[in-house]
Amino acid sequence: MMSDSSTPVHMAVTRRVRRECVAEFEAALADFAAATMRAPGMRGVHCLYPPPGSGSNEYGILRSFASAEASSAFYASPEYQAWLDRIEPLTEDGAECRRLDGLEVWFHNPGGRMPPRWKMALLTWLAVWPVSMGVAAVVLPLISLRLHPVLVSGVVSAGIVLVLTWIAMPLMVRAAHGWLHPQPLSTKHR
Repeated sequence: MMSDSSTPVHMAVTRRVRRECVAEFEAALADFAAATMRAPGMRGVHCLYPPPGSGSNEYGILRSFASAEASSAFYASPEYQAWLDRIEPLTEDGAECRRLDGLEVWFHNPGGRMPPRWKMALLTWLAVWPVSMGVAAVVLPLISLRLHPVLVSGVVSAGIVLVLTWIAMPLMVRAAHGWLHPQPLSTKHR
């Protein structure tokens, strides 16, 4: 997939950790995530831990970069290579790495299985509908008489995106996790 130099890039890395090395891996992950937030072009990192009691040993690392160039530079850096060397004895196999685009950024599951697109679209719609009405109700009385209608639309849109990105979608995805990622029947009754 082609991307221009100003398009943000989101990468998902999944690792399986040796059960006897979980505490050491988690400490290394926390250290590395904090240290790399200062990397050029880094926009964020989220560490995904296995759900308690799930028996899973899969950990996810979601990283956002300002551009494809920043992503490539990070994954080619000596710091990243040192991280790989540090965790190699702690993990079972190589990493599963993929670029996330569009709605996938919100819905990634550390197990690697994405929910069906219709579920992602429905949950997004359920978030956008009330957020768009709420943001418009709050913002329009404050700015509609002072700005050109095109600018008003831009401000309302920016408010919707901000609320969706940092509040609504994280809450919706967390609340709907069981519906988005149902457990197979064979693992539910163990």
